[in-house]
Amino acid sequence: MTEIALRSRGVEKEFGEDDVVRGADLEVREGEILLLMGPNGVGKTVLLSCLAGSQQPTDGSVEVFGEPISENGGDSLNFLLQDSMAIETLSGRENVEFYSQLHHAFTDRWATYAEQLGLSDDLDKLVKHYSEGMKRKLELAVTMSVDVPVYLLDEPTAGVDLTNIQRFHDIILEEYDEGKSFLVSSHRPMDANIADRIAFMPDGTVSAVGTPDELLASVPPVVRITGSEAIRDAEPFVVDGQLFPLGGEARGFLREDKSLADVTTALSADSVERIDPTYTDLFNYYVHVRG
Repeated sequence: MTEIALRSRGVEKEFGEDDVVRGADLEVREGEILLLMGPNGVGKTVLLSCLAGSQQPTDGSVEVFGEPISENGGDSLNFLLQDSMAIETLSGRENVEFYSQLHHAFTDRWATYAEQLGLSDDLDKLVKHYSEGMKRKLELAVTMSVDVPVYLLDEPTAGVDLTNIQRFHDIILEEYDEGKSFLVSSHRPMDANIADRIAFMPDGTVSAVGTPDELLASVPPVVRITGSEAIRDAEPFVVDGQLFPLGGEARGFLREDKSLADVTTALSADSVERIDPTYTDLFNYYVHVRG
């Protein structure tokens, strides 16, 4: 039976009268990549901070390999917190030197990662002159240089262009192939490409969890509608009347009491097509429809 690397039970986090995280249950299995998906502002960062031990939950518990995070001391994990690591008054290399002194398991892998990410020639520049993408490269290189069994990565690909997203994924997958466990938060559907399982967090708590195939199979039929008039008339045929526009087309989820024939007859067969769901459709369904 696969061991649980990281587990939260009923984790809640309040700030004053506001509930940011509400009863979050989550399990990261040993040797897996679990992707936590949700829009910005729903508490993903706060939940990861509680799981990492950097914030104390208002209620609930967190365990790392069966031990309370407070007793483990965080020695089994490392945490990449979005937009908070790179020190702008230091150079990239000085940032590496600073963080190398903070964790006993820091290695020299950062140099290899900097090369893979195309950052080597910029290490002696002050970080305040870095682009957001360059800062993210530095932060990932530093985080992944700590040799621990569990990594928590908060929006690692935020602000990163499509070419570099694949480079980020490659670095994560290299350590995944060595048996490391990952909890990765994201609002970018492309990050689902590396996930063993996906958990959705639409509103401060964790809802659906499953493999990509399981979740894709659970989505209602997806219809693509083209033409402004057809899009305008399509709302009665899709779940909750919600359509997701993109350019000159829109997508929606076919209502259970409607058939594709109903839609094509009402709107025009040339304007309607049933398509296989994508990870973007999956995000829209579990965040904006079911969420």
